Amino acid sequence: MSEDENKNKDNEQHRLRKELPDEVAPEAADGGDGRDGGGDGGDAEVPAAETKSPSLTGRQRLAKGLWPPRVSRAQLIVAVLLFVLGLGLAIQVRSNSDSSALRGARQEDLVRILDELDDRTQRLGDEKQRLEGQRTELENSSDQAEEARKQTVERERQLGILAGTVAAQGPGITLTITDKKGAVQADMLLDAIQELRAAGAEAIQVNDVRVVADTYLTDASGGKVSVDGHKIGEPFVFKVIGKPQDLEPALNIPGGVVQTLEKEQATVTVTQAQKIVVDALRPAKRPDYAQSSSQ
Repeated sequence: MSEDENKNKDNEQHRLRKELPDEVAPEAADGGDGRDGGGDGGDAEVPAAETKSPSLTGRQRLAKGLWPPRVSRAQLIVAVLLFVLGLGLAIQVRSNSDSSALRGARQEDLVRILDELDDRTQRLGDEKQRLEGQRTELENSSDQAEEARKQTVERERQLGILAGTVAAQGPGITLTITDKKGAVQADMLLDAIQELRAAGAEAIQVNDVRVVADTYLTDASGGKVSVDGHKIGEPFVFKVIGKPQDLEPALNIPGGVVQTLEKEQATVTVTQAQKIVVDALRPAKRPDYAQSSSQ
């Protein structure tokens, strides 16, 4: 090899060694044999190489571009419109398919379909009439039951008034008998009750005792009268519910209650009123032997 070639080779190696630290870590000088550095065998410090960011694959770049989605308002509106349009087209296609199926059917099939529809319509109409009839019957039954209930309540109230178990009010009269001498006896008060009943009295109360169908009167000591076991004294106050125009004349007939009491020097006053309250009550009495004969 010529001297010029050796010189060029040395220059080339020297240039490569100068550029080597910028790219890769320098190697130790030939196993520490002392070439190109004096043979001291020392390791040179390696500068840290620059760290490059890892490159992404094509699939990763695609996923990064698609998620999270970036949808604008205009794109959202367009998507909704396209969805509605597609839904309408699907419905239209299905309707056209059904119509096409009917248009392609044979005449016998169409007649059979119409007959089935007519039969079904007739059955539904009959079912509707049947249900309406049942509803009417239920309404009538309900009305009848309500009417029966009202009649029962009214009948119970009327019987309660006659039996003295409920209070009553209405037009009537007040009969007051004052007897300072104690000459009024039980039979005189009983005559007054009988006259009032005959004149149409519906409810009678003497002082604090309710007069009913089985009321009885007896004389008691001290000028008093016992009414159903309750002793009462003068003044004897009768509260009577009925038609005042019939009750008062019945007491004032010649030889009647008023004249009989006045002969005994008792004072009798009769007052008509549009509202008489009879509030004395009697407990309901259960019969021992009598029973209802209705089934």
